[in-house]
Amino acid sequence: MDIFDKCVVNMGPLGKYAHQAEGYYMFPKLEGDISNKMMFQGKERLVWSLNNYLGLGNHPEVRKADADAAEEWGMAYPMGARMMSGQTKYHEELEGKLADFVNKEAAYLLNYGYQGMVSIINAMVDRKDVIVYDSEAHACIIDGMRLHFGKRFVYPHNNMQNLEKELERATRIINKTGGGILLITEGVYGMSGDLGKLDEIVALKKKYNFRLFIDDAHGFGTMGPTGAGTDEHFGVQDEVDLYFGTFAKAMAGIGGFIAARKDVIKYLQYNMRSQIFAKSLPMPMVIGSLKRLEMLRKDPSHREKLWTIVHALQKGLKEEGLDLGHTESPVTPVVLHGTVGEATQITYDLRENYNIFCSIVVYPVVPKGMILLRLIPTAIHTLEDVEYTVKAFGVVKNKLENKEYSEEMREQTA
Repeated sequence: MDIFDKCVVNMGPLGKYAHQAEGYYMFPKLEGDISNKMMFQGKERLVWSLNNYLGLGNHPEVRKADADAAEEWGMAYPMGARMMSGQTKYHEELEGKLADFVNKEAAYLLNYGYQGMVSIINAMVDRKDVIVYDSEAHACIIDGMRLHFGKRFVYPHNNMQNLEKELERATRIINKTGGGILLITEGVYGMSGDLGKLDEIVALKKKYNFRLFIDDAHGFGTMGPTGAGTDEHFGVQDEVDLYFGTFAKAMAGIGGFIAARKDVIKYLQYNMRSQIFAKSLPMPMVIGSLKRLEMLRKDPSHREKLWTIVHALQKGLKEEGLDLGHTESPVTPVVLHGTVGEATQITYDLRENYNIFCSIVVYPVVPKGMILLRLIPTAIHTLEDVEYTVKAFGVVKNKLENKEYSEEMREQTA
């Protein structure tokens, strides 16, 4: 068999919809300046699907910092990996400021959050060690664990009773192997918007010997009194052993970082293959991230605007009878129930008749029969945007309950 045959015969659970969905439901092209309103297929849409929480993506100060850095340094500098020829004082400056912000001794930059997470897990554990992780862990965590030759145990999402059972199993194994336990959770879960129970997990450290690693991609910059993350929100920063943040969400950039004790970061510098064998983060992205971090730290108004929109949006949607699950973060999932066909009809209705663009999630990402419309509020949205969206979603909910989307599907196939 030619290995390429599978590319035609089996496109995978999402790829099988490529012919019908590509360009509209999958791989859509949003055009124009990054904003609350952008162009999609020639029409202006109200956009709720950009990971631009603090509205920094198109902020004049950020764009100037990016442009000035690109003019001074170009996109190529520094050439080579950090270990070989890609080290600069600006990379070190950003690492120092990130570590200080998240209350850790040291930090190390990552070219991309996804590859960084995979590589951190690979570097931190060996076959003697055991990983314990939440069932709703992000794909980058799952892929990192696939490189692990030792045991790994999953516990149902945020189920502390089951987590303790898995920690007991893990403890029995490491007592024989002489290894350790790495517990991986998320601060904010990007689909559901609920929080990892960091306070309850930390309490278990008194009974079990494990290190706590949190992926706080959606919490960094949005959660906590200063925006330092979900562990700050819970008041447990000192108990988090490895803190992962990304620039792709609140900072509206590219890259990420890992923060921990100095000796742990030094170990990762010499053992993270994704950084050892990859070109250093380009200077404009480093200088731009310094500017973004400065704005995040010194101007709380961006975060305050974000939460004003979050509270208004979530309150309004709930008052319309919509199910938002258990979100405690800016991530706003609207949970509906219906078929994949009805989901596409809803999305089409929102985009074409209400000019609202949001992300749609269906099986196999969520269980069969569930439709998840994920809204990402930002500091650049307005209360008028919220009011309009809430009314539109109320209408859509009623149409779904009255089977109107099912009737539209029957008419189209008749």
